[in-house]
Amino acid sequence: MPYETDIFETLRHRLMTNGFEHGEKVRAEHLRQEFDCSASTIREALFRLSTLGLVQFQEQRGFRVPEKSARLLHELTHLRVLLEAEGTAMSIKRGGVAWEAQLTAAHHQLSHLEMRLHTSKDSEPFIDLWFAAERQFHETLISACGSDVLITTHRQIYGRFRQQLMVEDRAFDFISGNIKHHQQILDAAMAGDEALTRAKIHDHLARHLIDGPALQPS
Repeated sequence: MPYETDIFETLRHRLMTNGFEHGEKVRAEHLRQEFDCSASTIREALFRLSTLGLVQFQEQRGFRVPEKSARLLHELTHLRVLLEAEGTAMSIKRGGVAWEAQLTAAHHQLSHLEMRLHTSKDSEPFIDLWFAAERQFHETLISACGSDVLITTHRQIYGRFRQQLMVEDRAFDFISGNIKHHQQILDAAMAGDEALTRAKIHDHLARHLIDGPALQPS
């Protein structure tokens, strides 16, 4: 159903981009009123989102946004590095000119937005555009890998990763580093250098990895 899909995608976007606070209870009745739909439609959307890890469900307690967790962010980042590095290496082998053109176009859009964010005193007009363009670039990196399972898993991990950062990333104090990192990833991929591309993807996400030999409890 198109309308049910719209509700699911709207809630998914909110859960990834500061539409709800960490640990907040997601009140199905409020959403039912907002979207003017049945309670079963909202509950179905929330259960689908729970399978993606974007909400948690407990009997008698309902749905809640996951808490922020340094340990979880580390684990999600580690998985993103593994999936993106492998998916991009596979895309380099399989993608050809069509994939290169798509990746270049995705980077052009992202680079333009990041330059605007870097020079603007007001980031608000660019926030949603940046979230969409950043996701598009990273999804395009792996889009020619030939593995539907890898792509689907990456989409889930990316969503949970982005949710963990939905508050602090809106300050965009990392944007100058992002401009450099995204360009380096693009250059390595266009050069067909799998090892360098893997290294640049790791460098891009390394700030979210916990230092030290062992993870500490959240």
